[in-house]
Amino acid sequence: MTRHVETIHIDGVWRAAAAGTRREVLDPADGTTLAVVSEGGAEDADAAIAAARRAFDQGPWPHTPVAERAALLRRVAELLQRDREEIALTESRDTGKTLEEGRVDVDDVTNAFRYFADLVVNEGGGRVVDAGSDQVHSVVVHEPVGVCALITPWNYPLLQASWKIAPALAAGNTFVIKPSEITPLSTAHLIRLLAEAGLPAGVANIVTGPGDPVGARFAEHPQVDLVSFTGGLASGTRVMQAAAPSVKKVALELGGKNPNVVFADACATDEDFDTAVDQALNAAFIHSGQVCSAGSRLIVEQSVRERFVAELARRAQKIRLGRGTEKGVECGPLVSAEQLAKVEGYVASALREGAVLRCGGSRPEPAEERPATGYFYEPTVLDRCNRGMKVVREETFGPILTVETFRTEEEAVALANDTEYGLAGAVWTKDAGRARRVAGRLRHGTVWINDYHPYLPQAEWGGFGKSGIGRELGPSGLAEYREAKHIYQNLAPRPVRWFAG
Repeated sequence: MTRHVETIHIDGVWRAAAAGTRREVLDPADGTTLAVVSEGGAEDADAAIAAARRAFDQGPWPHTPVAERAALLRRVAELLQRDREEIALTESRDTGKTLEEGRVDVDDVTNAFRYFADLVVNEGGGRVVDAGSDQVHSVVVHEPVGVCALITPWNYPLLQASWKIAPALAAGNTFVIKPSEITPLSTAHLIRLLAEAGLPAGVANIVTGPGDPVGARFAEHPQVDLVSFTGGLASGTRVMQAAAPSVKKVALELGGKNPNVVFADACATDEDFDTAVDQALNAAFIHSGQVCSAGSRLIVEQSVRERFVAELARRAQKIRLGRGTEKGVECGPLVSAEQLAKVEGYVASALREGAVLRCGGSRPEPAEERPATGYFYEPTVLDRCNRGMKVVREETFGPILTVETFRTEEEAVALANDTEYGLAGAVWTKDAGRARRVAGRLRHGTVWINDYHPYLPQAEWGGFGKSGIGRELGPSGLAEYREAKHIYQNLAPRPVRWFAG
């Protein structure tokens, strides 16, 4: 029997959509219905924003002492760990990722809540500004921005929600959130945990539904003070345009086309070679490549290209595809039939444009752990690629790795930076000087040296160019949800006598 999951929560109450509409959430491993959820619209969005507005203007949360806000975030972290297995299973079945990836996500979310709790509780009471007089007290303080509209993607629904919710609450804001209509279940679970932790009604509100009208209404609404969006470039552009008339704060994380640069000296020994190949696989194929920071562009030095790509393709063919909850499965399905079709289109265009298929390139044969009705696609390595190809320029969000080659350090940097995005990238080399030089020249928000994918909640995350505006995580991630206010106090006021009259 298909279960109905409540996914609209407004002013402390779970409710059906105003229009009574619902949506099926599908299991990408077999295409069957995983749950039925409420499908909200503009009326639900307006009600959620009104609740958040009241909670900010009239409620206690913005004025709750920092220590109490931090304590609530820590209670949420404990509840996340209590429900770790349940949430990880939900995330696996909803997105298709492996169960182990789901567990890692829950742990990372837990760390984010703990980090922002620690960050706000250890801050000082404002920055004293020297006004040049002992008769003036001048200080810069930070206050919550107000009502925050949070719009999150389908690939890491719980993680991306936490990167926004934790700092928003730590700063004293109220919020409305719209998770992807494809993967809303774990975000709804998090809203339940916030209520269980004692968050006042109206502070956290969720409306599930499509980007238009729900996300669009969030972005354009004049009672929203900030909109934070993570997703594709086209949708992010529309969010920015919708937000412009009300001149609200905007934060955008719009993905990337990320280079993984491998110099020959990183493959000098068999152990080095094995590590570089292994990390290239991880960079490209974790979560079936459905990662904004995926290392989908392998840029490898010409002298080791053939050996490197041959071994990469050999190992990629051995990746075990299947339902993410099955033991031994290393890679799950794509999230939807639409995403599968997009990936197939990118591979087809690459082959038409002259790329050489080294492995993959099709749907796998069905198996017990891999139903024919699931949205599976083989890890695919495309050799002899160049920047003129669509598959190299655009974010594919699938298990596709393109291979480009270089001969000099200058050429490697030029290739790595030849993208309209600038989210993340990596450089592999044994030469410490080269590592620092290349990392310093890469125009990407995160650069790994001899590693790929790790992030820290203490370090900012975001990108250059069309990868977005603003940063998540780190002190800057908290600053996104605050306004700076300068308070200047004259301790000995007297007439200025500027005007003689």
